[in-house]
Amino acid sequence: QVQLVESGGGSVQAGGSLRLSCVVSGYARRVNCMGWFRQTPGKEREVIATINIGDGDTYYVDRVKGRFTASADTDNNILNLQMNSLQPEDTGMYYCAAVWITLCSGLYPADDFRYWGQGTQVTVSS
Repeated sequence: QVQLVESGGGSVQAGGSLRLSCVVSGYARRVNCMGWFRQTPGKEREVIATINIGDGDTYYVDRVKGRFTASADTDNNILNLQMNSLQPEDTGMYYCAAVWITLCSGLYPADDFRYWGQGTQVTVSS
């Protein structure tokens, strides 16, 4: 089994920054592809970023490119998401997710991921 625990959410004003972390425990070697998702009330979880743990390649949804950076500390099994220039539309519950995919090379929908954290709330005020 793989466990994921997010932290780092909070409330900031527009233009501010937050850094989310996701600690991976259990059988971490069972996953090679991790993602960050955002969910708002009444909406489905949308992918924000994906990272290939093996080669470190990252993929972002267009609206966060240049503002968000995903990274993986494989020595400590921690996934990070640095979020800069935050805007009110970035508000939501953020989740990290993990799965083993034959080739992790893009953005994948929530249904493709097997393991999930409990989420951490991000609120951006204008």
